[in-house]
Amino acid sequence: MSIKFRLTLMSFFQFFVWGAWLITVANYWFGTKGWDGAQFGAIFSTMGIASIFMPTICGIIADRWVNAEKLYGILHILGGLTLLYIPMAANPVSFFWGILVAMIFYMPTIALSNSVAYNALKKSGLDVVKDFPPIRVWGTIGFIAAMWITNLTGNKASENQFYIAAAAAIFLGIYSFTLPKCEPQRETSDSKSIVELLGLSSFKLFANYKLALFFIFSMFLGAALQLTNAYGDVYLDDFKLNPMYADSFVVKYSTIIMSISQISETVFILAIPFFLKKFGIKMVMLFSMIAWVLRFGLFAFGNPEDGLWMIILSCIVYGMAFDFFNISGSLFVETSTDSKIRSSAQGLFMMMTNGFGAIFGSVISGYLIDLFFTTSEGKDWHGIWLTFAIYSLVIAIAFAIMFKHKHDPNEIKETISH
Repeated sequence: MSIKFRLTLMSFFQFFVWGAWLITVANYWFGTKGWDGAQFGAIFSTMGIASIFMPTICGIIADRWVNAEKLYGILHILGGLTLLYIPMAANPVSFFWGILVAMIFYMPTIALSNSVAYNALKKSGLDVVKDFPPIRVWGTIGFIAAMWITNLTGNKASENQFYIAAAAAIFLGIYSFTLPKCEPQRETSDSKSIVELLGLSSFKLFANYKLALFFIFSMFLGAALQLTNAYGDVYLDDFKLNPMYADSFVVKYSTIIMSISQISETVFILAIPFFLKKFGIKMVMLFSMIAWVLRFGLFAFGNPEDGLWMIILSCIVYGMAFDFFNISGSLFVETSTDSKIRSSAQGLFMMMTNGFGAIFGSVISGYLIDLFFTTSEGKDWHGIWLTFAIYSLVIAIAFAIMFKHKHDPNEIKETISH
């Protein structure tokens, strides 16, 4: 078995674990349990809470004491065992704590999986830049496969979605112990101060107006990502409340429709080099923000019959909204920071998006939906998505006016050549 295949298998199940429940948990929460929206918003904040501190802590542990592949395996096994508990949660509070613990174990494995893969490829004498992307794309395929399995087996609103995720996590945890050793780099870590190890040195970047502005907008866009993850599938499923659409393809296979968003990601990745070279980072970021406006706006006016094209198009533009922001944002950080703090700066970018942005988007959206858009007849999805679209439009206009960055094609020349 080649090392590329072994790492591909790891990447596939890494995101399969997440895809089995992330998009469909709202159907379980609202449809099966009948719990309220304000409390549901807190569920998606668990990813943000975990992202703020766990990747850093686990990075220090892997850097100093424990092989990365072993720590990776332990975390997945513990996460899988936690997922087995989730269906036993009898109330929203217990469910929240269960998901939080599961995310505490899961979120650091995303970074650790990259470390394990990079290490294994280098040990095998392979080119990381050339050989890693084809491996990583199987993570997206794993996410899609999990969504399809959950939907096609009739489990998008049942507790079985957590059992599917748990089985995959425990399998991956055990499998990871067979991967090439990724040993601690004690010499490197011991030479760093505690401030550097904790990534605190990157916070001085907030003294730079342009970078501070960029990180703040990153947080706001991170919030938009959580809105679509949290409510996309349950929105499509809720069309069953309308007799006209109750038996439509969209209702029966809502998760498969949503998976078009992930399929779109794999396509727009290929377009990024052209757009970056042609328009520059600021314009690509703006394209992402406009795509978020379209994502939400098309959902607001779509329906399973004559408005089906809007739902499909919304899923397609998601690829641009997600990829153009995450990849161009990461590249901007890479080309705008000193090499001594570049890694911690990337960590700060992730903290603002997946951490504070996720918490902000999850908690505030849950509160607003419960307060203004929920009645005895159900949720006003038109109003919900229109509000999210206006939010994204305001962010886009503010970014266009406030963020100043001159496009230099040479700063991305090396990336484009790869």
